[in-house]
Amino acid sequence: MIKWTDDYCLGVDLIDEQHQQLFEIANRIFSLLENEFIIDKHDKIIEIIDELKNYTIYHFKSEEDYMQSIGYRRLLSQKVAHNDFIEKMATIDIGQIDNGQNEYLRGILIFVVEWLVGHILKEDKLIVDK
Repeated sequence: MIKWTDDYCLGVDLIDEQHQQLFEIANRIFSLLENEFIIDKHDKIIEIIDELKNYTIYHFKSEEDYMQSIGYRRLLSQKVAHNDFIEKMATIDIGQIDNGQNEYLRGILIFVVEWLVGHILKEDKLIVDK
């Protein structure tokens, strides 16, 4: 489980709210992983992956628009990082889900949480630290 704390706040309401939504999606991945009562998680995994893909595209666009509006000088490096994440998500092989659903889901969760936390604390914090 990933807990939102003030350490992740940028002080830009729109971005902070969207980051919190990404944490919420990550926590749903964690909850699904921990749920022993759902034996076949295939459809739910597909649903969460699709939501994560779509929401990150929406969020990255919003964040990039904000950075452009304030003349943020590191916009290009942010776009590259965002595109790398989108490309990584696009390489998820849905056909592999049934080869150990929990392990598959755990791998996605670890990637998302590490990337999200690292990106917010190392890259996004620079947006407001000018």
